[in-house]
Amino acid sequence: MENEIKPLIRQLLGRLGEDPEREGLLRTPQRVENALRYLTRGYSMDLNELLNDALFHETCDEMVLVRNIEFYSLCEHHMLPFYGRCHVAYLPKGRIIGISKIPRIVDMFSRRLQVQERLTNQIAHTLEEVLDPYGVAVVMEGKHLCMMMRGVEKQNSLVTSSAMLGSFKTERATRMEFLNLIKCWS
Repeated sequence: MENEIKPLIRQLLGRLGEDPEREGLLRTPQRVENALRYLTRGYSMDLNELLNDALFHETCDEMVLVRNIEFYSLCEHHMLPFYGRCHVAYLPKGRIIGISKIPRIVDMFSRRLQVQERLTNQIAHTLEEVLDPYGVAVVMEGKHLCMMMRGVEKQNSLVTSSAMLGSFKTERATRMEFLNLIKCWS
């Protein structure tokens, strides 16, 4: 497994018209392999290890919101980066999660080949499964280099996706509170 990607990158360089023996490219295959392994490390992450027993019984039943979690991912269609910020809220039902675990969950799923829509839902459904809260809300705002560097070449486009579960989906007031909170601090 150690050198599976490196020869492919070397071959790709040649097929793109480059000389893989050129001084500036000699170490590029290893650098690309290292980068790809880092950028897709979410596949090897284990949710239970990540949570590390950081689930606690608490009588809190008010909204918990973590805003502006930066994320970086690779588009599964072009393997180009997309990045942005993620806002996550939940309404506890007797259990809370260590607050740093929410950005870690975002990282675990974003460090895979992704589409933003699936990523948003994976985060929401994972928190719903782990916490069994009254509701979960996730809004992601992303800039996609596959739209910016190629294709339509729209530099200022921003993709927004959301997943509303439980009371965030069924209760308009709860959903609006969340949306107002993420808007008022942007």
